[in-house]
Amino acid sequence: MREHELRRQVVGEMHLRRWPRVPVPGLVLQWVVEVDADERAEEMALLDRYSHVIGDDAHPRHREGTLPDEITFVWEKHSEGSSLALFLPCDHHDPFLAPRQQPNLAQALAWVNSLPGQVIRSTAIHVVADDKKASEIVPRLLLSRSELVSCRLQGKARMWSDFRIGPDGFGRLLVAANGMEQRDFTRLLQRLQELGNYRNKALLGLPVAQSVWPRLDAAEKRLATLARRVTNADETDDALLAELSDLSLELMAVAASTNYRLSATAAYARLVEDRLEQLAITPIDGFSSLADFTERRFLPAMRTCTAVGEREQQLSLRASQLSSLLRARIETRIENQNARLLHSMERSSSLQLRLQQLVEGLSVVALSYYLLSLLAYVLKGAGHLWPRLDVELVIATLVLPTVGLVWLGLHSIKKRVLGD
Repeated sequence: MREHELRRQVVGEMHLRRWPRVPVPGLVLQWVVEVDADERAEEMALLDRYSHVIGDDAHPRHREGTLPDEITFVWEKHSEGSSLALFLPCDHHDPFLAPRQQPNLAQALAWVNSLPGQVIRSTAIHVVADDKKASEIVPRLLLSRSELVSCRLQGKARMWSDFRIGPDGFGRLLVAANGMEQRDFTRLLQRLQELGNYRNKALLGLPVAQSVWPRLDAAEKRLATLARRVTNADETDDALLAELSDLSLELMAVAASTNYRLSATAAYARLVEDRLEQLAITPIDGFSSLADFTERRFLPAMRTCTAVGEREQQLSLRASQLSSLLRARIETRIENQNARLLHSMERSSSLQLRLQQLVEGLSVVALSYYLLSLLAYVLKGAGHLWPRLDVELVIATLVLPTVGLVWLGLHSIKKRVLGD
């Protein structure tokens, strides 16, 4: 078989993003980091110490391996950074100590801290068998009771968290399996983490949206001022066009600085909605559910980001419409100038025609005068032969025929030269 060059890559995509089975009881630590392109080589070199490649050898996106003290890990490369998760059973005396206080994690945390990147989210997920065990441990996690979120997931599992960052830099989640099959529970836990990871990535767009809002306010005021000035006939077109071009460039700069981040935020927000639906959340009386927490805090932020994107598009559209109106005003002025120029040219042509006709009439008179003068000389000479010839009467009689003949002659020549 001649395989398509991308066949194994696309098939491998279906097997990525998988976690090993989570031990119950156990502890899962996950970091989501943003890694620059020039830091990827360093990251891969550190991962190669303990991992093996899963998937495409040329461009590995998924690695897993085992650290000292039998701590397994899974690493995945994303378009924006990476994620790394550690998995270990809790067989020590206090599985809910802060992660940095657990002796078997010291070397693993040192290795994690050596990896490049900036942390977007770090979470410690404490896994227990059932609600009874969880009720003994919840007070020891020091979660804020006023902001405690707890609900059922897929009808069996239950989670607790206040979604705050603890003194050690980790957010805390407590999840009770309550008899779920281990494979299903692992998949549930992964979706729960993906929900939080995508939520944090989506929220990266909120500061960007908030930072450009004043620039959009200023642009809207400038646009309103320009709209009023366009209606003022005393305003020069060149000045208006220059200011409108400057405003359009400002809006393009805003769009260029926000489009990628806001588009990514919209994509992550859709993934958050998908994960919420997949978790099949059931509220518990007396507690905020994960869906309530998301709707109360996450959705308003996403609406702000959406509003910024829509406002930027509307301002760009209004600027484009105003530019069209200004161009129409300029074209109208040019057409009026052309009309006045054509009218002036028509008047000039009319005057030239009249002058030409006047000159033509004078030419007929002048030619007739000179022709009659010549005839007068001839008649005066003939008067010596015929004394009874009245020369003045003959000349007077020939005036009109001569003028008529001259006019006909000039008209015939003009017609022959100019045509119809």
